[in-house]
Amino acid sequence: MEAIELTPIAFVSNNRDHLGDDNWGDVVSEIRLRDDLSVELLRGLDTFSHVEIIFVFHRIPADKKIPASRHPRNNQDWPKLGLLAQRSSYHPNPIGLSTAKILNVDAGVLTVQGLDAVDGSPVLDIKPVFQEFMPESTEQPQWVSELLKNYWKKS
Repeated sequence: MEAIELTPIAFVSNNRDHLGDDNWGDVVSEIRLRDDLSVELLRGLDTFSHVEIIFVFHRIPADKKIPASRHPRNNQDWPKLGLLAQRSSYHPNPIGLSTAKILNVDAGVLTVQGLDAVDGSPVLDIKPVFQEFMPESTEQPQWVSELLKNYWKKS
């Protein structure tokens, strides 16, 4: 298959440099559009409460071996699962997807809270959260709640 080339539209700026798994709840990030893009791209986002940010896990080494399956966070107490059954940064394509709360939109900068992307992460796209696109309800195994008990914790 041919490679797909994407160019970031923006970059994340925040004080989160370490790749830890938890305590993302109070992280405030500025998403700064590239200088060659119009600030008009952000017009109207301030009328929404949340956005979905599609970004690149840019600090994952390109030559890192990606396992087909593993225990989440390598915890043997949780079931061994295929990587696509996990929200890991070590997927075959290192793409992140996160929903964040909009705090401000001003002059080509979108400020959000709760984005789990480190400083410098390239942003591929930004989409407003539409309630009608959300599922009525979801189901997940119990281990997910245990794994994420501190993920959005405010430090």
